[in-house]
Amino acid sequence: MKRTSRVGMKREAVIDPSLEKTLLCLHAAMNVGSFWKAIQQLLAAAISNRLIGLMLQPNPILPMIARWTLPMSDGFFTAEPLKSYIAAQPRQRFVRISDLFSNRSSLMKSAFYRRYMAPQRCANGLGLLFWKKQRLICVIAIMRTATQGDFSPAEMNLLQQLYPQFLTALRRLRSLEREHSLRMDLEDFLSRLPMPTILLRWNLKTIYQNRAARDFCALWEKGPEEAQLMNPTSPIPSEILDRCRLLKQQWAHAQPRMRSGPLTGFKEERVHHPRSPHLRATIHLKQLSSCGVAQPHFLIECEDLRRHAALSKGSAASARLPHLVRLTRREQEIARLVCEGRSNQEVAENACLSLPMVKKHLHAVFRKLEVPSRSRLMTLMR
Repeated sequence: MKRTSRVGMKREAVIDPSLEKTLLCLHAAMNVGSFWKAIQQLLAAAISNRLIGLMLQPNPILPMIARWTLPMSDGFFTAEPLKSYIAAQPRQRFVRISDLFSNRSSLMKSAFYRRYMAPQRCANGLGLLFWKKQRLICVIAIMRTATQGDFSPAEMNLLQQLYPQFLTALRRLRSLEREHSLRMDLEDFLSRLPMPTILLRWNLKTIYQNRAARDFCALWEKGPEEAQLMNPTSPIPSEILDRCRLLKQQWAHAQPRMRSGPLTGFKEERVHHPRSPHLRATIHLKQLSSCGVAQPHFLIECEDLRRHAALSKGSAASARLPHLVRLTRREQEIARLVCEGRSNQEVAENACLSLPMVKKHLHAVFRKLEVPSRSRLMTLMR
């Protein structure tokens, strides 16, 4: 008898197999849109409802995201007395609308009922609350009509089983959002760098390579004369990739020491061209994963040291331009005048050009140097 009862208890704790497909969709959600769609599908299959709502605010600085399956008046998730109840009950996982009022009569007479529930013909409601420490980051609201009735003990038991599923999917979503934000920031940063820059995955596949880096690879492979005569399409030099493989081995050997945190202590690696030592690549290991457990990426910065050595006082400004990107003589003049703080009109008068022609040259400078603004150009030319 005891054995049978234990088996029965285990079976009761298992979520209905009919929900497995919708649960898979929930855990496969990659963004707010797919997360919201999965919530609707799962609750539609699990609990009868009139409408479903979602509030999401993982970051208190960003605006709150609110979604409803039917039109709902603004302010539901911050309305009294729901707001006061949540503030007084931190870490509470469930709240019924009936918990907010002393009795049914006070609910029916309240402004909350008239504004949010009556227009949708709802008589009952429930909220699943998700917290990060003491701060509410997500609410899933389920509203029902009088005919559908209040939530039964069996339905509450099912929602208690679903709660950790929602929580796991929410945490994964937040992790993906952080990862995406980090990658976008890094790519934006790299796109603004004047130095030839390459970013490789752990498997040495290219994630990012700016135009100056493609020029550098052509110079490394073909030499300066041939690189200038054709559109460069050279691969990343084998010497650089071999040094990346060496870094991979060092990282693998250091893994047991890094289990307590992200990688630290790895020095940059420098690779020189075997016949032209003034061509140099500096390789850095960069941990892009927000949690610090994924394999790192390779950030490669390329330099032509001979250009730096050849700097003279008269050509210092132009020599600081991105490697292998050449401006015309007129574009160099426009860039120099802009960096002196002159307006477009003043540049036009000084260079004896029309204002539209100055703008055209300036846009060409921005494009060739891969800078987005005048201030960025002035920083580069210093």
